[in-house]
Amino acid sequence: MIVADTNIISYLLLPTPYSDTVDKLYKLDSEWVAPTLWKSEFRNVLTLYLRKEIITFEKALQLQETVESIMAHNEFDIPSAQILTLVNKSNCSSYDCEFVALAQYLNISLVTNDKKVLREFSSVATSVVDFIET
Repeated sequence: MIVADTNIISYLLLPTPYSDTVDKLYKLDSEWVAPTLWKSEFRNVLTLYLRKEIITFEKALQLQETVESIMAHNEFDIPSAQILTLVNKSNCSSYDCEFVALAQYLNISLVTNDKKVLREFSSVATSVVDFIET
């Protein structure tokens, strides 16, 4: 089981330069968890793809349905105090700290390609490539 940030979740379903690597990650460990925030962030990614006309509205609806089925029962609410404690100790956003807090709470890896998160929370955060290679 891993905590997957929204970008990693997006790379699984949308065509990106990282999609092949994330497919390997998913084959290696398909039990992904995330804070409930992931859903709003993913909708924001879909909004960008819609506005740039990379995907159709129908495709956006289908992708949202698919990802919600993948993440069903794998969403967590994180206490604000835990998130703000991490914010206070880092330069990361509260959004990023939600994923870090969940990984710490579950004592599992946060898989992300976010350089700031990887640098500031190296004890819990790992890149996709590093996770696959270990």
